[in-house]
Amino acid sequence: MSILSSLFRQKQKPPQAVIEINNTFSSFSGTAYGNAVFRAAVDAIGRHAAKLQAHSDDSGLETLLNTAPNAYMSGYDLLYKTAAAYFTNNNAFLLLARDDGGRITAVYPITPQSVEFVPGTDSALYLDCLFPDGRQVLFPYADIVHLRRHFLTNDLLGDGNAPLFPLLDTAETLTQGIAASVKNGTSIRGVLKFTSLVNPAQVKTEKEQFVADYFNPANSGGVAATDQRFDFVPTNVTPYSIPQEQIEAVNRQIYDYLGVNGKIISGSYTENEFSAFYESIVEPFALQLSQEFHLKSGAAITFTAERIEFSSAETKIKLLHEAAPLGLMTVNEARHLLALPPVEDGDRRLQSLNYVSAEKADAYQLEESEVNTNEE
Repeated sequence: MSILSSLFRQKQKPPQAVIEINNTFSSFSGTAYGNAVFRAAVDAIGRHAAKLQAHSDDSGLETLLNTAPNAYMSGYDLLYKTAAAYFTNNNAFLLLARDDGGRITAVYPITPQSVEFVPGTDSALYLDCLFPDGRQVLFPYADIVHLRRHFLTNDLLGDGNAPLFPLLDTAETLTQGIAASVKNGTSIRGVLKFTSLVNPAQVKTEKEQFVADYFNPANSGGVAATDQRFDFVPTNVTPYSIPQEQIEAVNRQIYDYLGVNGKIISGSYTENEFSAFYESIVEPFALQLSQEFHLKSGAAITFTAERIEFSSAETKIKLLHEAAPLGLMTVNEARHLLALPPVEDGDRRLQSLNYVSAEKADAYQLEESEVNTNEE
């Protein structure tokens, strides 16, 4: 039984059915997530998106999202699953569970197989979800945090992944070609041609004995000996080798579709490369998540990442050298940046005496001007 079963309430569905999404592919056996290259890219995005931290004027909601949004997931799990659904299906749904007073008590990511938007008798919009196990459940759209990608042709849903189909087909063909090439390289190596009539049982016995004697690592000499009973005729099978450039080109197009590159996936990125990835992929996702949560929860909430933590030691030291004298950071903030534990009385700010506040600078200039006037 699904862990969300207790949340589902079967309701009478209004007769209207206006919109439907389908997460299946017609030209690829399975979903895009079943492709190894696509999944690796989605996983890389999900891992970085899951590092986002929620900040809200509602401290209870902030704690809920960052620690345990529901009884079965951590904050990391919630964001990872949401990002994975968002970039795989171009739609992600989060159910807000509320108590009798309307306060949010839990947040659950839901992954329906298809959905329909239907108007209710109360003039509100409802989301009719069909789940893979056959259950059909109606949720108030006001309790659904809905994120969408490629949002153009549909009024309420992100578009499908039709442009991705040819790439997935090509990637699958290349994968099957590599497997076939390996099998061809280990197929029949030769034929034993008997020079006289022998019964089938003896043919099988002679073949197995020949293989056992000469086609094993123990035959270090690499030489086979035969007598007049049969001849060994080798077969030369040249396996087809798929150009690596062709494989990389297809993989790169799949990565481009998701907005990532191979370095982000392998973790070999530089500071600038990660910054570009964050600003183009993670930040728009965080912005949409923040705005949708604010719309559905009523609380001001933002999702941000402490990007400076992923900078090099050289950049961190340079930042401390420039920012600390201006009083922009507390002692503990500086220690946190260097992965050091906080210290007692570390929440105070230090500032160089070479800098003064703008008010004091104005007062100083005014006083100096009065002195000059009196001297004159």
